[in-house]
Amino acid sequence: MKHLIKLTILVMALIPLFAFSENTGSIVPKPVRLQPKEGRFQITDQTVIVVNTETQSLGKRLQSMLSPAMGFDCRLTDQSGQNENIIALKLDKDLHHLGTEGYTLSVKPEKIVIQAPDEPGLFYGLVSLKQLLGPDIYRSQKAPSAAWYVPCVEIEDAPKFRWRGMHLDVCRHFMPVEFVKKYIDLLALHKLNTFHWHLTEDQGWRVEIKKYPKLTEISAWRKETVIGRNSGQYDGTPHGGFYTQDQIRDVVEYAKQRYITVVPEIEMPGHSVAVLAAYPQLSCTGGPFEVYTRWGVSDDVFCAGNDQVFEFLKDVLAEVMDLFPGEYIHIGGDECPKTRWKDCPKCQKHIKAEGLKDEHELQSWFIKQIDGFLTEHGRRLIGWDEILEGGLAPGATVMSWRGEDGGIKAAQAGHDVVMAPNSHMYFDHYQVPENERDAEPLAFGGFTSLEKVYGYNPVPAALTQQQQKHILGAQAQVWTEYILDASHVEYMALPRMCALAEVVWTPAEQKDYDDFYNRLEEHTRRLKMLDVNFHPLK
Repeated sequence: MKHLIKLTILVMALIPLFAFSENTGSIVPKPVRLQPKEGRFQITDQTVIVVNTETQSLGKRLQSMLSPAMGFDCRLTDQSGQNENIIALKLDKDLHHLGTEGYTLSVKPEKIVIQAPDEPGLFYGLVSLKQLLGPDIYRSQKAPSAAWYVPCVEIEDAPKFRWRGMHLDVCRHFMPVEFVKKYIDLLALHKLNTFHWHLTEDQGWRVEIKKYPKLTEISAWRKETVIGRNSGQYDGTPHGGFYTQDQIRDVVEYAKQRYITVVPEIEMPGHSVAVLAAYPQLSCTGGPFEVYTRWGVSDDVFCAGNDQVFEFLKDVLAEVMDLFPGEYIHIGGDECPKTRWKDCPKCQKHIKAEGLKDEHELQSWFIKQIDGFLTEHGRRLIGWDEILEGGLAPGATVMSWRGEDGGIKAAQAGHDVVMAPNSHMYFDHYQVPENERDAEPLAFGGFTSLEKVYGYNPVPAALTQQQQKHILGAQAQVWTEYILDASHVEYMALPRMCALAEVVWTPAEQKDYDDFYNRLEEHTRRLKMLDVNFHPLK
């Protein structure tokens, strides 16, 4: 009996070790190199975070990441003391081979050392460290855990792609600032670094522009919304909203603290009915117009032969650039019917004056004017793959959504590309096959499973090795025609966002869906702690 008691005690003592050893493999996205070691490090209220002037802000970030669930702050210091029970954060330029976003994470029983050549990499090291602590660390209040252990491990990690993006449409259905920040937090959890904020549409304008107050007085509101898929029936309820410039600056700074760049999208020349409702003189016909209450594409677009249009757009973009300091400004450029241009005397006169062949070349000319303006101000234009029509603007980057053909064509012509094909990267599509949709909320259509997302490779085989260098990465889209609120956004985005994270971070040869799925089961426990309404795993 005594032997049995001793054995039971031994087994009970080993269970935490085994549990923490297993947790070393649950990081999402999967690190490039992870080697489990024996032992574990315990974080207590006596643990100190060793920083210097360069790393102090990230030390404070680590405090804020750990303290809510732990119930205490680890003290910051610039002295390692006796070199025990410390978490050391170091910037080391000798690790430049890892790039600005790479890092190393070494966990030993007496200390944790996170090193990186630059701040973004150090931040991603903190993200991995937090994941190693287990799901309870994601609680917003003190967890019942009596102790906090980190399994010993050696990690060397860096992303495969520089553009790791998620998109959010807040025009079809407006999303509050609080949720936008939560969405950014979810990007940071998955080491995504680009938030594409879709801010203008036929159905609503969402950004305050001081010079044009009617954009928020009129363009930001629609009188009602069509029910379902353009059923012809309407809900009779006004819908709208916008972000003040102060709110936008706050969101941009919030993202910056998480090493996420916000890319605003200001649609042109199409998807502009909301603008025309406020400023009908910018159209080909003069209106009148009202903010679109149904889904789809309108024939009414900006008049390409009207100089006032370019004056307006440059004024708007000047304020947008002041709000968003990132390199890229997205100008849409998609789904622009040429119907009005064909019948517009101003547009036809302009085609002749510029020696253009047709309305497609007129669109190219339009985009080139905007490209030149952005370039003059030190920015880069990015647009959906329709901007290829009639010839691509010199400095433009293409976001390929209608499959991969546009991206392939752009890369072959020497232009940078972000792969965002609707076949794999549209998260407004259903997550289950048609025969399993009875309990699912209304979606756009299609079927984009978790496994299909995970299996995507952003680098087309059709490209040469040199052309492949123009593939910046990939991005997933969340269009909200049929997504009415924040909880529904989460349900459509996750866990597919987790799969996207691995597509753009982990080397393709190291990806394994079964391994990913096993780690995801642990990862969804983190999402539960974060109060995320994710689609259940099968």
